[in-house]
Amino acid sequence: MKTNCTLVIGGYVNGYSIIRELHEQGVQNIVLFDYQSSLASKSNRIKIFKKIGKTTTSLKEALFEINKKFDYCVLFPTDDLQLEQLHTIYNEISSFCFVPFNYNNLLQSLNKFVQYRHCKEHGIPYPKTLYIEKDSDLKKIDSILYPILIKPSKRNDLCTNVFRSLILDSVKDLHDNTELLIHFLRSGQKFLASEIIPGDDTNIYAYVGYRSSAGKILNEWIGKKLTQFPDNYGVFSSASNEAPVIVAQQGRKLLEVMDLKGICEPEFKYDLRDGKYKLTEINLRSMMWHRVGNLSGVHIQYTQYLDALGHQVITEIQDKKNIVHFVFMTHEILNLLARRGYWKYFKHNVFGGTQRDFAVFNKGDFKPFLFSLWPFFKGFCIQCLKILKIK
Repeated sequence: MKTNCTLVIGGYVNGYSIIRELHEQGVQNIVLFDYQSSLASKSNRIKIFKKIGKTTTSLKEALFEINKKFDYCVLFPTDDLQLEQLHTIYNEISSFCFVPFNYNNLLQSLNKFVQYRHCKEHGIPYPKTLYIEKDSDLKKIDSILYPILIKPSKRNDLCTNVFRSLILDSVKDLHDNTELLIHFLRSGQKFLASEIIPGDDTNIYAYVGYRSSAGKILNEWIGKKLTQFPDNYGVFSSASNEAPVIVAQQGRKLLEVMDLKGICEPEFKYDLRDGKYKLTEINLRSMMWHRVGNLSGVHIQYTQYLDALGHQVITEIQDKKNIVHFVFMTHEILNLLARRGYWKYFKHNVFGGTQRDFAVFNKGDFKPFLFSLWPFFKGFCIQCLKILKIK
C-alpha cells in the first residue's frame, strides 16, 4: 500500500535543517534528492537517498520513480535552479506532487528587478537600482554613487559560470570589468546595478512566511544574520531571532502584493543613513538559516507539510524573549581565520544568546557532522595557506 512522502531536494545545511525539523515533528518517509553525496545524505532521519543530475530530465525521471513507491510527494526545493526545473515540469508532476510556489508568476518573481518594481509600487524601501540588459546600459551605471554592487537579475551561478556578485569601487573598476560584463550580456545574462547600502553583515534581516495556495499566510517569523561568510556579501555564518516588527510588516506585504505562494523569504538590509530596512532580495524557498524559526517556536516547513496534505495548521507565535543563536561552526572558524577583527563576532555568535543550536552537529544523528569535517579541513588548509602567503 503506497503512502505519502516528504521530498527534500538538496542536502546542504538548508536541506538538512528541513529534514531535522520535519523529523522532530514526527514526519515519516523523508526522501532526499541531491546532486552528490552530501551531509544530509548521511542522516539517519531519511528513508531514501537518490542522486540526480542538474538537468530537468533527471529530476523528472527521479520524481516518477519515487511515485512508484509513494502516492503523493510534498516537495521542498532548496535552490532557484530546482524551482525553475519544477516549473518546467509542473503540469506533468502536479497530480502526485505538492509544488510549493505560484505557477503563474514564479519565473517573474525570481527576477530581482520585478521584486524592486513591486517595492516601488507599494512603498517598500529598496536600493537605488538600474536594470542592465544590453551593452549600452553600462553607460548609465555612473548615475549611481560608488561603490556599486552588480548581481545577475536572477540566480544563474548554479548552472552557468556567471559570478554571484561583483563590487565596483570606482569608474576604473567599471572600465576593468566592462569586457566581462559585455561577454555575459551578449550571452543573454541580465544584471542589476545597485547602490551598496552602508553597514556590515550584522545589518541583514529577514521575514519568512508560508502563504497557502488560498492566499493566506499560515505562519511566519523574523530574524537576522549575525554574520556572513566569507565576507559582508557572503552567505550565512550565524543568525538569530532578533528583528524589529517593521521587517514582518514589509515582508508580509510583499508576499501579498506579489501573490507569492509557499515558503518565501524577503531579505532586508538596514540603512543607517535614513533608518529604513531596504529589500535586497526575495528567496522563494528555504534559505540556509531557516532553522532559526523552528528554534524560536515557528515550524514553517511543518506548516507546508500539513497544508499540502490538507491537515489543520495551528498558528504559532514566535518566541522573541529567548534569544536563539543558530551557528554554522565551519563558517565561524573560517571567518576567524580569514577576517581581521572577527574574534568579537565569533565570541558573540558562538557563546551569546540564551539558546544555541549548531547547524550540523546533532547528537542523535552524528554522521552528517563527521561527513562535514573533510570540507571543513580543506577550507581550513586553504585559509592557512592564504595567511602564510600574505606573511
